[in-house]
Amino acid sequence: MARRYRPSPAFKGHVGRRIRYYRLKTGLNQITLARKARVNQGFLSEIERGRRNPSPGTLKALAIALDVPPAVLIGPGPDHDAPQPLLTRELPLLASIPKGWPKAGGQLEMFPVLLHLWSLDRYVLRLNLDSMEPTLKRGDLVLVEYRPNVNPAHVQGRICACLLDDKPTLNRVFVERRDDTRLIVLRGDNPDAPPIVVDGTRSFSIQGIVTHLVDRSL
Repeated sequence: MARRYRPSPAFKGHVGRRIRYYRLKTGLNQITLARKARVNQGFLSEIERGRRNPSPGTLKALAIALDVPPAVLIGPGPDHDAPQPLLTRELPLLASIPKGWPKAGGQLEMFPVLLHLWSLDRYVLRLNLDSMEPTLKRGDLVLVEYRPNVNPAHVQGRICACLLDDKPTLNRVFVERRDDTRLIVLRGDNPDAPPIVVDGTRSFSIQGIVTHLVDRSL
């Protein structure tokens, strides 16, 4: 005789109650979870109170941020709390900012990322620079969107993978005007790293934009 599925009393009710349960279990407040899942904190509050229902995309983003399968948040059913493999696809893993797109080949190391982060124009970069401490640390793996020679004004304040005089550098890019002269200024989050002013005497190019932190060793 098949065993009848009995949902845990902790998960009776609306989906927001289950989201709140796992949020508290992982020690996150609403602001932190909303930031990780890229949803509005007020909207998340409404979901947890049962006043709003999340879309499938929002539910998936919350599940990823909470590190649980989406089926766990959906509620009672035969798949509830059942382990489900996360869908991943591989991207090139590089140890330094490349000049141009990394060439495919058998020697190219690959790294799996969640399917919703995968794109043909992205690669994974292992950081060996400390210019972005404490936001990003040495050894972090970050996702980079390949955007060669993008207009610096279009990535104002973004963390970019750049080449300065053919040397790799990771900084936030700013465009400023000084005495009617348009200058590019590179600033790191490390307070000990002075800003770098890029004038017409230096070779500079943006090779990509950092979009996500995908792995960090503790």
